[in-house]
Amino acid sequence: MPRDRRVRVPVSSYAIAIGSNRPHHRHGDPAGVVRAAMHALAELGTVQARSRILRTAPLGPAGRSFANAVAILETDLPPPAVLASLKQLERQFGRRRGRRWGARVLDLDIILWSGGVWAENGLTIPHPEFRKRRFVLAPLEQIAPGARDPLTGRTVRQLRHAVDRRFPRA
Repeated sequence: MPRDRRVRVPVSSYAIAIGSNRPHHRHGDPAGVVRAAMHALAELGTVQARSRILRTAPLGPAGRSFANAVAILETDLPPPAVLASLKQLERQFGRRRGRRWGARVLDLDIILWSGGVWAENGLTIPHPEFRKRRFVLAPLEQIAPGARDPLTGRTVRQLRHAVDRRFPRA
């Protein structure tokens, strides 16, 4: 009986944060940019879940409100390849690197990875700031409330509640 010689490549899941605070000539307002980016992520693998798009207050001196969401992407790509693909997608949407808090058509970040922790070549997973960011935790909680931070062991829901206690809304 012939054996199956196909190589099985492990599939990983990634939580990808998606944000925009500038309109795009083709995709419209920031929410339209986020919707288009969610669809474009399918080029990298299978989008298993998508949060609702939330409008959030500006962070830092940007001055424009954001549209934010999170998607769960399954792919056989390793973390550095996913990061490179996300940066390419940002460029396709017109993202130009510059001021840290400046307006941006599209911002994509790897928040969590099913492989746990990654730290090399300018990529750190989990994202170092995600535990403090309601605009990431709230949409992530919609689609993966029980996902765990591999460094703290806390669930996304627990992290979001901690942010709400530390930084109550006005």
